[in-house]
Amino acid sequence: MIKDCVYDVVTDDVFLRFPDVLPGSELFLKLEGLNPAGSVKLKTAVGLIEDAERRGLLDTGGQVVESSSGNLGVALAVVCAAKGYDFTCVTDVNASPHSVALMRALHANVVLVDERDANGGFLGTRIALIRRMLAEDPALVWLNQYANPANPRAHATHTAVSILAELGRVDYLFVGAGTTGTLTGCASHFREASPRTRIIAVDSVGSVTFGARPGPRHLPGLGTSHVPEISRTDLIDEVMLVEEAEAVKACRMLARRHGLLVGGSSGSVFSAVQSRALDIPAGSRVVAIAPDMGERYLGTVYDDNWVAARFGADPVSQLPAVMGR
Repeated sequence: MIKDCVYDVVTDDVFLRFPDVLPGSELFLKLEGLNPAGSVKLKTAVGLIEDAERRGLLDTGGQVVESSSGNLGVALAVVCAAKGYDFTCVTDVNASPHSVALMRALHANVVLVDERDANGGFLGTRIALIRRMLAEDPALVWLNQYANPANPRAHATHTAVSILAELGRVDYLFVGAGTTGTLTGCASHFREASPRTRIIAVDSVGSVTFGARPGPRHLPGLGTSHVPEISRTDLIDEVMLVEEAEAVKACRMLARRHGLLVGGSSGSVFSAVQSRALDIPAGSRVVAIAPDMGERYLGTVYDDNWVAARFGADPVSQLPAVMGR
């Protein structure tokens, strides 16, 4: 494989099979973190930037601003550096310090907010700050991943297509819901190309995306405190809410038993699959999307003190099955 641009290095065909999670069925975990940006968001970033270029919003020396909890910020930092655009990421204190360091290493300007919005999250605060920045500097280009159709389009034309091209029949598809770009894009393509596939959205407890009560969340990636405009509930069959502590358990189990280090969103999706194991008919083919790998979460999901401070007094007693102690 020889590519001319770093953002073209997208590995869209790597699936890890788990034969022992679903009785009598196959589970395929689609690994999206094996690219230079380290997550599924590289496809989103390329789609958003190229859409802005096509519409004449971005040209040489352009200034991009976006709100991100981490992964899209890193992906946009990669793409903007390669294309010569200035990039400012507005994120919050829940962002992985590793992700913030990556963005800054790629010469992005990172702005951290620490004031919670009306629903107890930070998204409303981040967006409000961007609106103030746009009012002060009209030259800024806000890609707006939460409302931009280019976000789900990237996953309808790439992520979803790659799943069906590799596996053919898919009976269940589990997708995490953050901005819902990956979810909406995959669901829209599957509704046309594989309408019998059951689409299951995985969200975090405390997220308001699908009408649940707002609550505190600590893991970046899944969940919102403001319903994204691109969300399409009519395209999905079911919503599963996963406690963040369960996501941590799944992450640590995958690391301990399978040697696979994944991020919190991937842990949430895997936990959702595990909880549905007895309900999925034998002979089913199940796909779960793992948005990123786990190196960015060594100081959070995989750190005993961080876990204890947020999910219990003692991570050893809280997570006995996955701590290996």
